[in-house]
Amino acid sequence: MKRKLAPALAALRGERGLLVGAALALAASFLRPEVPLQRDLFEHVVVLDITQSMNVADQQLDGRPASRLAAAKHHLRLALLGLPCGSKLGWAVFTEYRSFLLLAPVEVCTHLGELRTTLDGIDGRMAWVGGSEIAKGLHSALVVAKQLPRQPALVFITDGHESPPLNRRHRPAFDDKPGEARGFILGVGEIKPSPIPKTDPQGRPLGYWRGDDVAQTDPRSQGRGASVGGERMVDEGGGGTSASALGATPGTEHLSGLREPYLRLLAGEQGLGFQRLATTEALVAALTAPALARPVPARADVRVALGLLALVLLLTRYRGGKRWRRLRWPWRPWKRPARAEPRPA
Repeated sequence: MKRKLAPALAALRGERGLLVGAALALAASFLRPEVPLQRDLFEHVVVLDITQSMNVADQQLDGRPASRLAAAKHHLRLALLGLPCGSKLGWAVFTEYRSFLLLAPVEVCTHLGELRTTLDGIDGRMAWVGGSEIAKGLHSALVVAKQLPRQPALVFITDGHESPPLNRRHRPAFDDKPGEARGFILGVGEIKPSPIPKTDPQGRPLGYWRGDDVAQTDPRSQGRGASVGGERMVDEGGGGTSASALGATPGTEHLSGLREPYLRLLAGEQGLGFQRLATTEALVAALTAPALARPVPARADVRVALGLLALVLLLTRYRGGKRWRRLRWPWRPWKRPARAEPRPA
């Protein structure tokens, strides 16, 4: 019995076995087999500061001056291509003390055109008030993210310019729990202050804001005086965060620079990360940070792998026998056979 099976087993191990394996691989590919696996996807809501300080042209795009808002939009437009398909992104804007959702997170590959079109339409003309209360706007953005069905991570893009300035002893307090929401603050702008462009509601330039056009100190500092000479108010003389940490610059509030220490302070209080928006590559790295990933079950189609396996088996069969030599290009002028020497008569 063993002697009878030996030739058959040898044939299976040889060329016939390779053909059988290739046929099985091709047949299995028609069954649309899938392998379960786990993928890291991302879901963000991006909030763009559209107040007038974001119109300061202290950024560079293609060697030309660009506003902070234009630079942020440029990097976001390119960064969409760096997110894996299946990830979701949405847009929101911030002005005065509120963040307003424009587009709930949608899948980035299927809706790439819609995401880019809506991003292009975001500008300062959408602002309903000229104020810029960053801390309140960040709190409002966190509320927006928490109210969305899947609670996406928050990406808050701003220069950190509070207008009117904050009083260091009377900062707004919220009931947000640090670390409850994921995300980070992106700071945009140069540290060196620059004049803030002044525009009308239609976005037409009206020059620049001057010192006497804006509040140079916080409203509380201009409150009621003491009723008796020499009397001090309860909150005078101590406590609170330093004015420099809040980015306040009394006397030069009509100029705007990136308030990085203040944004780092806000990020730390909310359990968020902070990063300067400098390049598209850095933005993609931030958007795809492992801490923001959401592992989701997925299924990988293995038909291509089975087809490649069948091809390898077929090539192996032909390479091992005479058929492989017949598949080679027969014309080799550099290897012509030598002519036989005529035999002497």
